[in-house]
Amino acid sequence: MSCLKKVSFVLGIIALGCVLSAAQEPSTQPANGEPSKTTPEVQPAGVTDQPAGSVDEEKPKQHSNDTSPRSSTDQILDRVVEREHAFVAQMRHLHPLVETYIQDMKTDKEVGEVPMNDHYFLGRLNLTNGPADDSFMAQPGFKSRFLGKLTSFYSMKFLPLGFAQMVLVDTDFQRKYYDFTPVRKEFLGEVRCLVFDVQPKQSAGQGRFLGRIWVEDQSYNIVRFNGTYAPHPKYSYYLHFDSWRLNLQPGVWLPAYIYSQESDLKYRDVQTLHFKAQTRLWGYDLTRAAHNQEFSEITVDSHDSVQDASEGGQDSSPVQAARIWQRQAEENSIDRLQKIGLLAPAGDVDKVLQTVVNNLMVTNNLDIQPEVRCRIFLTAPLEAFTIGHTIVISRGMLDVLPDEASLAMVLAHELGHIVLDHQIDTKLAFNDRMLFPDDETFDRLGFQHTQSEEDAADKKAVEILKNSPYKDKLGNAGLFLRALQDRAPQLKHLIRPHLGDGLASKKDVRMAELTAGAPELETRRTDQIAALPLGGRVKLDPWTNRVELLKTKAVPLSSAREKMPFEVTPFFPFLTRLQGNPAAPEKVASTAPSR
Repeated sequence: MSCLKKVSFVLGIIALGCVLSAAQEPSTQPANGEPSKTTPEVQPAGVTDQPAGSVDEEKPKQHSNDTSPRSSTDQILDRVVEREHAFVAQMRHLHPLVETYIQDMKTDKEVGEVPMNDHYFLGRLNLTNGPADDSFMAQPGFKSRFLGKLTSFYSMKFLPLGFAQMVLVDTDFQRKYYDFTPVRKEFLGEVRCLVFDVQPKQSAGQGRFLGRIWVEDQSYNIVRFNGTYAPHPKYSYYLHFDSWRLNLQPGVWLPAYIYSQESDLKYRDVQTLHFKAQTRLWGYDLTRAAHNQEFSEITVDSHDSVQDASEGGQDSSPVQAARIWQRQAEENSIDRLQKIGLLAPAGDVDKVLQTVVNNLMVTNNLDIQPEVRCRIFLTAPLEAFTIGHTIVISRGMLDVLPDEASLAMVLAHELGHIVLDHQIDTKLAFNDRMLFPDDETFDRLGFQHTQSEEDAADKKAVEILKNSPYKDKLGNAGLFLRALQDRAPQLKHLIRPHLGDGLASKKDVRMAELTAGAPELETRRTDQIAALPLGGRVKLDPWTNRVELLKTKAVPLSSAREKMPFEVTPFFPFLTRLQGNPAAPEKVASTAPSR
């Protein structure tokens, strides 16, 4: 059983030297985005509309009511603190999925930094009792008493809790603990922000935020904070990070992305910590993520209007019954994965994949019933698998594929399983099989194939591709496999699948015939793009779990260092503000699934 299958879906927030000092429970404030009745709304003077990315460094002007600039800044900071307390209270009711992927880096003379090892964690964020009290179901070989001690581990082993910690500036964010220095006004995307440098006072205690915050200028929510925690205990360390929140509902800003990086953190006096990490959060509104409608949407028809719509009004034949039973197992599995938040709802990206599948089927005269469908698995590891006649491909796989021919290669392998009738285990048609805790998903569900089935699907895939519109571009697909084979020994967690079979192992990759016919991999050439960095293709909405393809223009590369195949990169989302009435805290909290 893969160690990934032991990962708990319940994450606490202690660890990796990112533990905040024990603090009192913050007071709960209104989180509806409206001005407080006791604190006046202050519009920063001198703020004017400017193009995205512009900076206004004018000092605030004195208000007509003789309120001094200093007083205006004080009022703004009071609002910022109030909003952050409301944010912490709100997060205690929300339990999004949180995924952290870490790459240990080394310096390469030719292409700069390259991964030498990786780590992966997947769980569900839980702030119900505060970070000091939450527990984490340890990985094999980990003990909870070491969670705050980076020096006690890291041979170097990571725990995800320190990265999940970075959704919070401070559990007890108060002005008495910090000095605030206004820096400038700046646009992040189309959202106008006030920028402050933040430093803990000497008497504030350990584990206070040290860095910079960006505050949107309407309701004064913190939308980005960049820095670390300080001071650190004698034998523990805090990591540097850049944490982003998105406006997911009117008036509601929630954590979505965290980038962390260290290149020279010394530990044990002789070793240096050198890594890059991405943390993503999604699944805030899982009550609407399931395939079935909520009870509140059910309508009752009158007796007279209900008619049997089945064809012929007869019982199914044995063959039809077998197909329906298989489809029921398929639907049960898909609905369960979507309800958990691991599978995206059906959407436009599925249609793009469906077009490629149709190209493969039409040119090979394939008529498959029931129809073949495509869905997106929302995790980073590179995998694709079939659930009956549904092809599932991971977000990470879509991110790194460089072109349509490479995508066709991945889909052709899964289509080969369907053509060869490699069926789903129909025990999953029994609905009681879906009644299990979220953290047992990877133990209860699995869609792996035998080695002989994998080999047969490889052979069928190559046959399908050679008769397809992609037959003249298979060198690109083979080049992707070469790049994957080249990085596989260092990226064992990225290539390790959750539910299906991997496209590569430490030693080889699937469809070796395509690799044999591919060009040589030339890492120095900027015009040879064998694979993309992670995050290069797919954008995930953390509230709805819907995905869309990024529409950014390709950027000409200035050097081979910018190719970064399969690598972690920083986040710079284009922030936008949703319009509408601000959501009340209790309404947002009601979306959290009961546990």
